[in-house]
Amino acid sequence: MNTLRIPALCLALAGAVLQSAAAHAETVTLKVAHFLPSTSNAQVNVIEPWCEQLRQESGDRLKCQLYPSMQLGGTPAKLADMVRNGVADIVWTGPSYSPGKFPRVEALELPFVLPYGGAAGNAIVWDYYERYAHDDFKGYKVLVVHGDGGMVPHTRGTPVRTLEDLKGLKLRASSRAAASIIESLGATPVSMPPAQMTEAISKGVVDGALATWEVVPGTKLDEVTRYHSVPPAGQPAFGYTVLAMLMNQRKFDSLPKDLQEIIERNSGKALSERFAASWDKVMDSASKATPEGGLVPIEAAEYARMRAATAGVVEQWIKEANQKGLDGQALIDGVRALAGTEL
Repeated sequence: MNTLRIPALCLALAGAVLQSAAAHAETVTLKVAHFLPSTSNAQVNVIEPWCEQLRQESGDRLKCQLYPSMQLGGTPAKLADMVRNGVADIVWTGPSYSPGKFPRVEALELPFVLPYGGAAGNAIVWDYYERYAHDDFKGYKVLVVHGDGGMVPHTRGTPVRTLEDLKGLKLRASSRAAASIIESLGATPVSMPPAQMTEAISKGVVDGALATWEVVPGTKLDEVTRYHSVPPAGQPAFGYTVLAMLMNQRKFDSLPKDLQEIIERNSGKALSERFAASWDKVMDSASKATPEGGLVPIEAAEYARMRAATAGVVEQWIKEANQKGLDGQALIDGVRALAGTEL
């Protein structure tokens, strides 16, 4: 009887081996969506090389199909829902584009907290995410959380050197936090996606933007603005936009273990550093390419006045965070401790 069972057992084992081999040979194409053009720094210098690395390390078993400029439909505010619902497998988005969904991350976008620069800011952003913001991303596979390198005013006709120079200006805001910063400085915030920013400035709908240097070449912001404010060296940024690459958790869980390990190995801190290197390179080249007279230094005393003017933004955020059941003071204290900034 045992002898009769041996052939059947062999067949079963052979079938299992074949099934395992088929699973490992399967090619997985990941749908990757984001809100910027295909020519953007994020796609060309980070997302495409990252996808290529996945392809090479997997022996062509992991591939990406990119959908820039919201080609899968919807708006940037919907990207977080799109990846959660499986419309996309991976998205690159700003968590604050979806107000209220990622409340702990908002502390990173408060005024005058994080330093300028991709490497300087990203190390803090990733550390903060690991310590304080995991619960914001329940239901997602987080590939990276990083920053935009810090924002400054870019204006068409008025150089911003003092707090008074901001009065009456209309500036594009990237998020609710950016809008609050702009308003506290005496200007009027106008919220709009990056794709609309340049046209709005060229038509005079807004006078400029509070934006990172990284977006200047990709959006051609330098073609419609003349003046670019330069904060004192070593001072924290006016504000930040936090960005993230998020993966559908079910999609990740469905992958063979070895493909999961390839994604893990190339994500997290490694992906944060990849974004940082690209951001710093573009920010540096963009500022250096500015025509003479376009860089407008802000003196330390004026910068301190601007910083003091935004104190109410932090206080209001703490109150709102507490109303959501969070410890707002502890979160902002955590950011400042990591960044080495104080009130």
